[in-house]
Amino acid sequence: MAKVHYRFYSTKQIILFPQRIDEDIAENDPVRIVSDIVDKLDISPFHKLYSYIVRCPYHPRMMLKVIIYAYMNNVYSCRRIEKLLLRDIHYIWLSGYEKPDFITINRFRNRVKEEIDKIFTQLVLILAERGYVSLDVEYVDGTKIESKANKYTFVWRKNVERNRPRLIEKIKSLLAQIDESIAQDNAKPEDTMEITPSQLADISAELNASLADTSEGKQTEDRRKRRKLAKELDEHRKKLEEYDRQLETLGERNSYSKTDNDATFMRMKEDAMNNGQTKPGYNLQIATENQFITNFALFPNPTDTLTYIPFMESFRERYGKFPSTEVADSGYGSEENYQFMENNGAAAYVKYNRFHLEHRPRYIPDPFRSENFYYNKEHDYCVCPIGQHMTRTGSSSKKSASGYVSQRATYTAQNCRGCPLRCRCFKAEGDKRVIERNHRLEAYKQKASEMLTSEEGIKFRGRRSIEPEAVFGQMKHNMAYRRFRHFGKDKVNMDFAFFAIAFNLKKMIVKSA
Repeated sequence: MAKVHYRFYSTKQIILFPQRIDEDIAENDPVRIVSDIVDKLDISPFHKLYSYIVRCPYHPRMMLKVIIYAYMNNVYSCRRIEKLLLRDIHYIWLSGYEKPDFITINRFRNRVKEEIDKIFTQLVLILAERGYVSLDVEYVDGTKIESKANKYTFVWRKNVERNRPRLIEKIKSLLAQIDESIAQDNAKPEDTMEITPSQLADISAELNASLADTSEGKQTEDRRKRRKLAKELDEHRKKLEEYDRQLETLGERNSYSKTDNDATFMRMKEDAMNNGQTKPGYNLQIATENQFITNFALFPNPTDTLTYIPFMESFRERYGKFPSTEVADSGYGSEENYQFMENNGAAAYVKYNRFHLEHRPRYIPDPFRSENFYYNKEHDYCVCPIGQHMTRTGSSSKKSASGYVSQRATYTAQNCRGCPLRCRCFKAEGDKRVIERNHRLEAYKQKASEMLTSEEGIKFRGRRSIEPEAVFGQMKHNMAYRRFRHFGKDKVNMDFAFFAIAFNLKKMIVKSA
C-alpha cells in the first residue's frame, strides 16, 4: 500500500518574509470600499481633540474605519471589536495590525460625539455626488427606540406638581411652630411669599445658632423641640430642592428617567407584555431617499407633530437648503406644519388624519359634522343640514405646545327648537347649535388632498411605505439595532450617527454590486 504524503504542517512555522495580509482579501470586498470612502473624508475636525504633550494616539482615521465596519456587521460592543481586532483578518487589515483595547475604542467614540455628525453629512454629500441621492425629495418618518435607562426609575410631572404644593403647606405649618423670637422676622413667611430652599437654609442655620446659644441645663424641653424642628425643616428643604431640580429637568416634558434624564417615557410598538407599558426612550426622526438616511434627529416628545419643523430646520442647517419635495404620513398633518411647508416653497405630500377615511370607495360624508356644513365665503356664514343659516358670532384662538396660535371662527344657529334633525345634529343642551371652523386648516387639507390624489401624489404615497418604513425594518431586524446603548442624548446621537454612516455605506455597497 502506497504511503500518503501530507503537506507540511506546523503551528510554530517561522516565515522570514511575511506575506501581505491584503492578499487574502478580495478586491471587491466591502472592507476595501469602507477604507476607500473613509480615506476621502475630511477628518481635520478630529485633530483639535488630541493633545500634543501625551504619547502618540491611534490614528483617528483608523479608528473610524474599524468602528464603522463593525457597525456594518452588527457589532456595537467595544469589547467585541477588541476581540475582532485580534482574530478577524478584515479588522486586522483595517487597523494596520494596531490593537486598541475596548477602553480606547469607547473613549474615541465619546471624544468625537460632536464631530461625527459632520462626518455623516460628508458621506451623504459623497452619495449625492455619485448619484445615489439628490437631496430634493425627502421621506420623513419617526420611530421610538428604547433607552438604556432603567424602566422603573421614573419621574412624572403630575406627581411633582401635586406633591410640591403639599410640601409647601407642611413647611408653612412647620415654620409656624418655630420659636416666635426667630420666626417673627425671618422664619414665618406670609402666605403670598414664595418659599425657596435658600430661605429655608437660612432659617435652619439661624435656628441651629439659637440652639448653640442656649445655656446648658436650661429650657431642655424647648431645646429638644427646636432640634426636632430644625431636623424636620432640613429634610423638607432637601425635598423641596429635589422637586425644583426635577421640574427644571422636566422642562416641557411630562416625564423622564432618573438614570437617563434625557429619556422620556413613551409607548413603544415593541411591547412584549402587550399592556401598553411606557418605557424610557427617544423619538427618532429620519429623512430618507432611495432608502439612504439623509438626516436624523432625536426628540423627547412622543408625538411626531411637534418634531417636523425643528427636524426640517436641522436639514437646512446640514445642507444649506430645504428639500423641494417633502413626503410624510398623517402624524405631521397640522396647520402649523402645512404653513411651514408653504412658506418654504416645498411641494408637501403630507396626509391629514382623516385622509384615508375620506378616500375610501364607499365613504359617505357625515352631513352633521361641522366641517361638512356648507360655507359661504363671501358673506361669511354656514348652512346646517336643514338649510338654516348660521351667522358668525365670534372667534377664538388656540395655542399649541410649540406656541403656534390657530384661529377659529364661531358660528351659531338662529333656533334649533323643533328641528326634526336635532337629535342627530347635536346632543348639547340649549336650542342653538354652535360650531367652530378653522378655515385656514380646511384650506390646507383641501390642497393636501388634491396633491395626494394627483398622479405625482399617488407615486409618492406608494413610495413612502417602502422608504423610511423599510429603513426602520432593516435597522431593527436585519441589523439588530432596537435599543440605544448609551446614557444621555449627546451619546445616543453619537451612537446613531455611527450607525447611520454604516447603514448608508452598507446600502451603497449593495446598490453598486
